[in-house]
Amino acid sequence: MSLESAALARVKPSATMAADAKARELRAQGRNVISLAAGEPDFDTPDNIKDAAIKAIRDGKTKYTNVDGIPELKEAICAKFARENGLTYKPSQINVSPGGKPVIFNALMATLNPGDEVIVPAPYWVSYPDMVALAGGTPRAVMTTAENGFKLQPDALEAAITAKTRWIILNSPSNPSGAAYTKAELRALADVLLRHPQVWILTDDMYEHLVYGEFEFFTIAQVEPGLYDRTLTMNGVSKAYAMTGWRIGYAGGPEPLIKAMAKVESQTTSNPCSISQWAAVEALNGTQAFIKPNQKKFEERRDLVVSMLNQARGIHCPTPEGAFYVYPSIEGLIGKTAPSGAAINTDEDFAVELLETEGVALVFGAAFGLSPFFRISYATSNANLEEACHRIQRFCGSLT
Repeated sequence: MSLESAALARVKPSATMAADAKARELRAQGRNVISLAAGEPDFDTPDNIKDAAIKAIRDGKTKYTNVDGIPELKEAICAKFARENGLTYKPSQINVSPGGKPVIFNALMATLNPGDEVIVPAPYWVSYPDMVALAGGTPRAVMTTAENGFKLQPDALEAAITAKTRWIILNSPSNPSGAAYTKAELRALADVLLRHPQVWILTDDMYEHLVYGEFEFFTIAQVEPGLYDRTLTMNGVSKAYAMTGWRIGYAGGPEPLIKAMAKVESQTTSNPCSISQWAAVEALNGTQAFIKPNQKKFEERRDLVVSMLNQARGIHCPTPEGAFYVYPSIEGLIGKTAPSGAAINTDEDFAVELLETEGVALVFGAAFGLSPFFRISYATSNANLEEACHRIQRFCGSLT
């Protein structure tokens, strides 16, 4: 008899976490490994945010809170949505959860029935389809192309919608591709969704502040107010504020959905960490001065990695609009053979052999639903990125 439930059997472990764990294991064995697998800023949490957390501890704010967030944080989130996105929410329309992932999971658990479909543009963050499956729904991947900037096209969205479609998940800027939708591109998708009132929209805006050049960020309920009543606008403090370990995600949406999500939360995680919530209040209300300098450093790293990868034989690396990932094609390397004799027949073969021979950890494209590609996180130092890219160039040059 299997220990796993039928629900858990539908789920795969996170490939990104597995790649990072393998890198740590090899380092523990004394190998010189550079991991470009984890999606985590290498910057430290700003001091004003740390100070707010320390003050909360000293003030005794260490007890249970409201299940889905303290009033002060909900007010700060409402102010953020109004200030940065032109969206008006009341505190009763705000959910706070212990990370962005629980926000998404709680929404899916609260709304999906067996047979319900969720459209997930590919390449997708590895957790989306598995969270849908765990919640009892059916993920429906819709392929994008590098030629279209890894962005869902309106005709493909129209073709994917059925009577069973309950949600679409939009992630802009995207993990893993870094692709970000312009206002016009969101407008075109909104026009399709307006014709299908049974479809709800979950927009994952976690990388909102990491866009580059002249790109201007928009979220879909801002572009089309007619979708406001069926859109869950999700965000968090992990990326822009370098607070991954603090575990605070949040969302604004229709009050009945927010209440249903709180009901799930009340019987699973209960409230997010009280200290982290007070830190997040300071993150949203306090100085934002560090965001632009950090954004500029990420942009410089993006340009470095894109340039160096495009000098590697057999790799084509598009320039993404945002996040801190690139998603290069290795179509030119499929079918080649490594010096070890290993055949490179898939992007997973490429990732495994690269780690073994050159000590560079990355995540293969099949984990994100679109091959033959791989994902690199450039949220690390320029020195690490340069060395890793030199190793990738060397590895590609060695394939025959």
